[in-house]
Amino acid sequence: MRTGSPQTRLIVLRGNSGSGKTSVARAVRAAYGYGLALVGQDTVRRELLREPDVQGGVNIGLIETIVRYSLDHGYHVVLEGILAAGRYADMLHALRRDHAGTSTFFYLDVPFPETLRRHETRPQRHEFGAGQMREWYQEKDLLPGGHETVVGPDSSLDETVLRVLRAARLTGAADLAPGQGGRGEPERA
Repeated sequence: MRTGSPQTRLIVLRGNSGSGKTSVARAVRAAYGYGLALVGQDTVRRELLREPDVQGGVNIGLIETIVRYSLDHGYHVVLEGILAAGRYADMLHALRRDHAGTSTFFYLDVPFPETLRRHETRPQRHEFGAGQMREWYQEKDLLPGGHETVVGPDSSLDETVLRVLRAARLTGAADLAPGQGGRGEPERA
């Protein structure tokens, strides 16, 4: 089922906990402005549904529905999360296959010790610790098909954001109308 339009952009940011996905996603959205929906796996799975991350979880279909709905209404979408290949690959493949516009996938490949260091700077550092992060950590959990750009730990936040914006061809976005995937109206609280 086709989703979005040739003008919409889908950006998927995957990686282990503490790899920088949320920081990159928020910075991409801030750089772009109005017309870009930010869909966080944790927001849907942990906050909205309070669901464990399991095979066939309800969050997988809800994430897909939110992404498709946003694309179908002219928004660009940044989807970010661990999005483990074993559980989310089919949904992500369907989004990539069905999206009429540009789809770019990134895997933030950060070694475990660095994810721990970064975790200590996060607000949720008191919610879970090193032991749980070690259980979750999957080295090079790439999606089948080779459609992801791997971003290493040496890429700064600014470098990664610029790389994502360029790959998605969102650098000239300020000229587009609101609701058509561009800036226009300021965000309202």
